[in-house]
Amino acid sequence: MLKKFDLKGRDILSVNDLSADEMSYVLQTAVVMKKKSRVTKQTPVLKGQVLGMIFQKHSTRTRISFEVAMYQLGGMGLYLSSDQLQLKRGETIADTARVLDRYVDGIVARVYSHNDLIELAKYADIPVINALSDYEHPCQALADVLTIYEHKKTLKNLKVVYVGDGNNVAHSLALAVVKSGGYMEVATPRGYEMSTEAIKIITQEADKNNGKIGASYNPASAVGNADVIYTDVWTSMGQEEEHKKRLEAFKDYQINQALISKAKKDCIVMHCLPAHRGEEITNEVIDGPNSVVWDQAENRLHAQKALLMLILKK
Repeated sequence: MLKKFDLKGRDILSVNDLSADEMSYVLQTAVVMKKKSRVTKQTPVLKGQVLGMIFQKHSTRTRISFEVAMYQLGGMGLYLSSDQLQLKRGETIADTARVLDRYVDGIVARVYSHNDLIELAKYADIPVINALSDYEHPCQALADVLTIYEHKKTLKNLKVVYVGDGNNVAHSLALAVVKSGGYMEVATPRGYEMSTEAIKIITQEADKNNGKIGASYNPASAVGNADVIYTDVWTSMGQEEEHKKRLEAFKDYQINQALISKAKKDCIVMHCLPAHRGEEITNEVIDGPNSVVWDQAENRLHAQKALLMLILKK
C-alpha cells in the first residue's frame, strides 16, 4: 500500500524541500498517473484552478509540460512572460507575488536568480514551484529519477555519473540521487565544480540516506562501471559570452561512444535537453540504444502532474 504524505500548499524551491520519503511518494504517484494517462488524458482533480507561470527565460519542455499537466488535471496554466509583466517596468517581486496570490492558485517560476523564487515564496501564500533557477532545477530532477527507476528499478547502490558543468541541474540531480540511496559522481573541468554550499547540503543528505557523493576531473575514469551517464549543455542561457571559453574547457567532457564504452554495457544515457549536438553529446549516442532521453523528456509531464496534484488539490 502506498504510504501517503500531505504536501498540500507546499513550496518546492529545491529537491531538499521534499524528504526522501516524500520524494518517493511523488514519484510513486507519478507512476500511477502515467499508467492512468494511457487510458485517459483527463484526471480533473484540479478543475477550475489556475497556475500562474512566470517565465524570465525561454522554454520548450518546462512550459509545455506544465501547461499540458494543468490541462489534463482540469485546470489552466496561465503563461506570464516577464517581458509582458510589470516586473519589466520595475514592479517588485514582492508586489507581483501579493497580486498573483489574489488571482491564481499556485505559481511556477523559471528565473535567472534563485533569490527571486525565495522572494516570491515569502510574499505569496499560495504554493511556489521552482521551474528552474540558477541554483536548482528540482522538477527536472524528479523526472530524471522517475526515468532511472523505470529503466533500473532502483537507485540504491546505482552509480550515476554527471559529466559537464556543475550547474543547477547537477545540484538537483545529485540531491535526488543521494536521497534515493544512490552514488552520484560529478566530473567537471577545474573551475566548473558544483558550488561549495550545494556540496555541503548534498553530502549531508547522502549521509542521512545511505547515499554517496563524489567528484572527479577525469570523465574517462569517472564513468567506469557507471549505470547512468548524464550530461547538460556546456553553455546555459545567460552564459553566451563565455561560449568559446567553455568549448575549450569542456572539450574532453563530450559524451561519445568512446566514453560510454567505459561504462556498464547496459548503462543508460540521459540529457535534460535542449542538446547542442556535437558539443556535449554526439548524435551517435543521443540517438543510440543506450539513450533514454525521450523517456526522460516525457517524464517531465508525469512528474509535474503528480507534484501539482499533491500540492494544489483541495
